[in-house]
Amino acid sequence: MMEHLAIRAPNWVGDLAMATPILRAALANDGWGRVDIILRGHLVGVLADGPLESAIVPVTSSADELATLKRLAPDGILLLSNSFGSALRAWRARIPVRAGTALSGRRWLLTHAVVPPTRGGRRIPVPTPHLMRDAAGLLGIWPRTLVPALDVNMETRREQLGTLERLGLGAGEPFSVCCPGAAFGSAKSWQPEYFAHVLDSLYEQHGWRPVVTGGPGEEPLVEAVVRCAKSPAISLSKEARDLERLKGLLAQAAFLLVSDSGPRYMAEAFGVPCVALVGPNFIEVTARISETCELVRRPGLECAPCLERTCPLGHHRCMTELTPDLVLEAAERVLARCASRDTEQGVAT
Repeated sequence: MMEHLAIRAPNWVGDLAMATPILRAALANDGWGRVDIILRGHLVGVLADGPLESAIVPVTSSADELATLKRLAPDGILLLSNSFGSALRAWRARIPVRAGTALSGRRWLLTHAVVPPTRGGRRIPVPTPHLMRDAAGLLGIWPRTLVPALDVNMETRREQLGTLERLGLGAGEPFSVCCPGAAFGSAKSWQPEYFAHVLDSLYEQHGWRPVVTGGPGEEPLVEAVVRCAKSPAISLSKEARDLERLKGLLAQAAFLLVSDSGPRYMAEAFGVPCVALVGPNFIEVTARISETCELVRRPGLECAPCLERTCPLGHHRCMTELTPDLVLEAAERVLARCASRDTEQGVAT
């Protein structure tokens, strides 16, 4: 009988947010006496302030992860990271039960595996939350929903509002957030002037003051978007920024405009309307989880999706030909859905 379960959490912000329903279901499962969430230290802020925080075991490197697994000696491990290395370390730690998806050539390292469907020898795109749910099901863990669930404390929320007010946001003034960066690679990048055009239009139509932010190293891109904006956009490039502060910002936003990256899943966790730009990736893999998100891509390109970090053809058409008008149309669709949802729930809009 297995009493102690370790869960190897994903390494990407978006995947980690998508994993939260599974992590919560595991902690609520009476079949486990103990659950540890093995997580890279720089991602701890994503799970902070909620019920998952107390189960986190942070690791700093692959060597630290292996040593931690050997020290914890769990009866089983659920690998929500699809990397070969995570499975190899679980195997080297001699964990008896190792469950996960049969990806990255690691099937032989697993005792329990979900094999993704194929057609004609090629893998059929399956939404990431569905694959993680099926892997968790191998160990009897079944989340009731796949919508991400995050928490952020009131102090962090107040801190973020205070920063915005210091930078010019009026008291009670609604704001939109833009995260133009894409850690995956340049193939996901959209032009700063396109971001600015959409933000300006939303400001004109809805009165949302644009707030532009990004991760480490994305300061020039943030500043470029703000320079292109005609509306009174606020840059956070010179402010303290981390994942917990980003949660505090998004939890209070009226809208999020984002590349196909992690913040979109944070917005879904807080029910914030969001439009995400999809370029080289399968839209099926990054399919929206809830009605609060709308994905938009340039239709009709034979070269997309290529799944490459940089455009192999050099033209980058999947992003350069994704026009602001298409994004604004997507914004109105998601806003209409959210308004309908709020009406049905009896919430004043």
